[in-house]
Amino acid sequence: MKRRRTSHIVLAAGGTGGHVFPAIALMHELRRRGHEITFITDDRGYQYRDHFEGVKTRKIFSTTMANRGLIGKLMALPRIISSIFDARRILADMKRRPGAVIGFGGYPSFPTIKAALSLGIPTCIHEQNAVFGRTNRYLAKSVDAIALSFEKTQKAKLEKYAQIVVTGNPVRREIVELGDKFYPDIGEDRIFRILVIGGSQGASIFGEVVPQAISTLPRALQRRLQITQQCREEDIDKVREAYASTKIAVELSTFIPNIAQSLEWSHLVIGRAGASTIAELTASGRAGILVPYPYATDNHQIENAREMVIAGGAWLFNQKEFNAAELAKLLQRLSKRPRDVWRASEDARKIGKPYATKDLADLVERLALVKGDSCSIRIEKPEITKSEEDTNAETAEKPATLRGIK
Repeated sequence: MKRRRTSHIVLAAGGTGGHVFPAIALMHELRRRGHEITFITDDRGYQYRDHFEGVKTRKIFSTTMANRGLIGKLMALPRIISSIFDARRILADMKRRPGAVIGFGGYPSFPTIKAALSLGIPTCIHEQNAVFGRTNRYLAKSVDAIALSFEKTQKAKLEKYAQIVVTGNPVRREIVELGDKFYPDIGEDRIFRILVIGGSQGASIFGEVVPQAISTLPRALQRRLQITQQCREEDIDKVREAYASTKIAVELSTFIPNIAQSLEWSHLVIGRAGASTIAELTASGRAGILVPYPYATDNHQIENAREMVIAGGAWLFNQKEFNAAELAKLLQRLSKRPRDVWRASEDARKIGKPYATKDLADLVERLALVKGDSCSIRIEKPEITKSEEDTNAETAEKPATLRGIK
């Protein structure tokens, strides 16, 4: 698309990194194309402000009525109305009228999109998960376009929404570039590198189970391992002590600042099944051992993992089944069959959407530069088809187990 001019794009995201990081990836792409960006978030999203350098950032207070009783809903309603007026004031007072407002879910997305609708500004929502989020469900019928990460998105009434584009979930460019690089050498006598991540807030269960599993492995295998592990701040000393009895190379931190660099040298990733994790693994081509967060809304993490597991790119554990004995058994088996790890990484890469950021940026430009000028826009709804079944006839063990998924 030849761009004759640029626009002012407003991105709204808050809460966890699962909402914020896709917005940040889109922010970088739109800035690269010359657009002006304003980022609207809340206190939790503002914790990632180091990633907003050079971008105007505004904070609003918002809340939700989900998972509340009648009294809770009544108490939340005035706050939500107030946040809509705050967002409307922010948008109306901008020196340069926004060409489009994009919502990524989380509390700030709802009032910002509602405010944009009241001002006649083109709007789009992006759904990261394989289950349509509650905020996006409320907004879906009103916005100009909906971008999905998964073709099979549950609780999305596709027949009622005419303007849907399956873009995938945006990830940073340096992660996408890993998919075109050589996979690290792996063999029975080579270093076996494992990256353990727990989402934006970390996960205590990995700090408990992974060191225990590692400590029971044969000494010869322990000497081959190199582990980088994200820990919760309150757990890191305990995890360090648990690894002390082993002789392996371990790097622990509460936050991994350069996830692309860590993914580049890793052979296998152990983590949750958040939308950003799935997008990063499939874009970079890295196999995963996935333990979906059991309390995720609408059980969306299991649904996020489904396609990757069926494709052969990941092994999946329900949290109740994730223990040191089972993990040690799997790691020992994979260490003896490293080709299975490599093949799983290839299978993960095959279902990745490396152009997600570009495709979403293209959609935003069509909204901002076409509809933003009061011209007509038509976004064709793609035909949602069943993914082709894996035709790989090789007999090597495939990690396609969906234990606990009904």
